[in-house]
Amino acid sequence: MVIGKGSETEHLSEADVHEVAREALADYDLRDKRVLLIAPDHTRTTPLPLFFRMLHEMIAPTANKFDVLIALGTHPPEDDEKIGKLLGIRPEERAGRYRNVRIFNHQWDKPEMLREVGTISAEEMVRLSNSLMREPLAIRLNRLIFDYDQLIVVGPTFPHEVVGFSGGNKYFFPGIAGPDIIHQTHWLGALLTNVAINGTKRTVVRDVIDRAAAMIAIPKLCFSLVVTHGGLHGVYVGTSEEAFDAAADLSARVHIIYKDRQFRSVLSMAPAMYDDLWVGAKCMYKLEPVVADGGEIVIYAPHIREVSFTHGKLIDRIGYHTRDYFLKQMDKFKDVPRAILAHSTHVKGIGSFENGIERPRIAVTLATGIPPEHCRKINLGYRDPETIAPAQWEGRESEGLLLVRNAGEMLYRLKPTR
Repeated sequence: MVIGKGSETEHLSEADVHEVAREALADYDLRDKRVLLIAPDHTRTTPLPLFFRMLHEMIAPTANKFDVLIALGTHPPEDDEKIGKLLGIRPEERAGRYRNVRIFNHQWDKPEMLREVGTISAEEMVRLSNSLMREPLAIRLNRLIFDYDQLIVVGPTFPHEVVGFSGGNKYFFPGIAGPDIIHQTHWLGALLTNVAINGTKRTVVRDVIDRAAAMIAIPKLCFSLVVTHGGLHGVYVGTSEEAFDAAADLSARVHIIYKDRQFRSVLSMAPAMYDDLWVGAKCMYKLEPVVADGGEIVIYAPHIREVSFTHGKLIDRIGYHTRDYFLKQMDKFKDVPRAILAHSTHVKGIGSFENGIERPRIAVTLATGIPPEHCRKINLGYRDPETIAPAQWEGRESEGLLLVRNAGEMLYRLKPTR
């Protein structure tokens, strides 16, 4: 049974959060248990300091251990300064009150840090993926979790380009997963396309992730949050599946903005938490549905100077292209990890590739700290951010111009026609 509170229009108070947490934890005897908190990194809007302090206060005094694992996926590790901001703890608190809390970064690319828990057979992958994938999938994830008696996931749920909505078991896969399932699930999402999958609650990618999570025998409890820049709209606690289910329903009402028309030019302004294009590209994913054919989306982020801290060399090699560009010549890219291909297609958007000619539906232009020659190399447009005046887009929706501040988490869609 899921326990929680949520509202489309009101924000929950700290007292609301404590009430939900106390009720949810009342059914769990965590005395002398080893407890691991699994949490997102800094690229997600979430009141993690509130939840870290609250759960530490409720659990740590009687638990054997209370530690934190940051679910990075393939993102770069968090340094001490970022960890302090992420959890809301000062250096003196980390050395004092929280001195017994060990904080780990997930290490997806180190085989010795992973353990295999099972395999999804080729036959089952065919069924789960609606015949889009026919290869067996080994399920590996961070071996640290096996040193604990209870896993507690805390993280937000938003519309998402790969899985439909983030949250729930996504904090295991790809959050603390090995490369195999990361690459396969991202490519599976890319085959379906961002426009088709983003903001869809039940997807074949979610089915694969849920199947993989069922192989984790350690007890799991999930705090699924619904958050905007204004505050916390919902918190739901239960199994990863139950909590996600409730949070995704509220997220669909809170995080999806419907527009009456498409726009010829969209200025999508990235918040500071996106520090490379790998994560900043969410400013494209969430706006693609409302860009008109032949239109342009400008990702405005003067602070972004890197394509990807982790995968930059591979992206420089292949560039950004539509899905069909890769599908029709996969032999040329068979050695490229599929999550990289997936990211490439998501950024470039829907399009076609016929007779050697690629035709993207829309243009994607970077107004970032990435130089013009680098943008050309990776097959994206360039605009000098110094020449961008957001006021030129503001208040001009009737003219086909749309300005979106703090882009990347709110999904924009066309209003359904009756």
